[in-house]
Amino acid sequence: MSSTTAWAKGVRVPPGAVHVCYINTVSRFAFAYDEYVGGLGPSALARPLVTRLVAWDRAAAGRPTRFVANSRNVAERVRSYYGRDCDVLPCPVDLDRFSIGSGGGDYFVIASRLLPYKRIELAIRAAALAGTKLVVAGTGPALRMLRERARGTTTTLLGYVPDAQLNALVGDARAAIVPGEEDFGLVPLEAAAAGRPAIAYRAGGALETIIEGQTGVFFDEATPESLARVLRDFDESQFDPGRLRAHAEAFSPARFIERLRDIVRRVRNESPAF
Repeated sequence: MSSTTAWAKGVRVPPGAVHVCYINTVSRFAFAYDEYVGGLGPSALARPLVTRLVAWDRAAAGRPTRFVANSRNVAERVRSYYGRDCDVLPCPVDLDRFSIGSGGGDYFVIASRLLPYKRIELAIRAAALAGTKLVVAGTGPALRMLRERARGTTTTLLGYVPDAQLNALVGDARAAIVPGEEDFGLVPLEAAAAGRPAIAYRAGGALETIIEGQTGVFFDEATPESLARVLRDFDESQFDPGRLRAHAEAFSPARFIERLRDIVRRVRNESPAF
């Protein structure tokens, strides 16, 4: 059993061994390189290396006995890029990290690794257009650039936030924002675990983890103006914290483990070696 975003799928196992690989995403550095690194680093200089990595990545994708994707979104990418079919098993949510908050804050929140493809800058501009407060928790290579973009706006970047503080930060927010296209869509579920809805770009894994009108809403265009319109009209009182928590609990670790064991057992039974 392996879990991968890039390298682990390529592990070599003894002949006849069963290798079930839980794949969180097709290697984004290889297939969406410019989007992934954005303006960070010497992207042009690295491209020959990335070309070689793409060839290795495709070959490595042929090694696992079976892929298990974290979403239908990722399963489709695996089919498109690697020519492999997948079982689909959504990621678990660490429910113990979150408890239902008050929702009494006057701000929206983003909790994210700060990388260009996360589109945090889009949310900063949208919050400024809508005249709403935005708090961003997280760190990453884009932190310095985003702090420059946020200077003089309605956005505050906190950098790294420990779990206990993050629970309160999310639980007191009006809603969590997911401005970029995600592989799975874990943040909307973490927000739901804290009793808060999510506002997400209508694409990718968020389509599988948000029930529109019940656990969150979407914005349709990847522009600050589109998100700003949703922020202006957003009414958090329409979302029930208990129902949001129950939605997150459907993605519990216990359910994940049970379903994963069933998949591994089936794959082993189907393998000629067993």
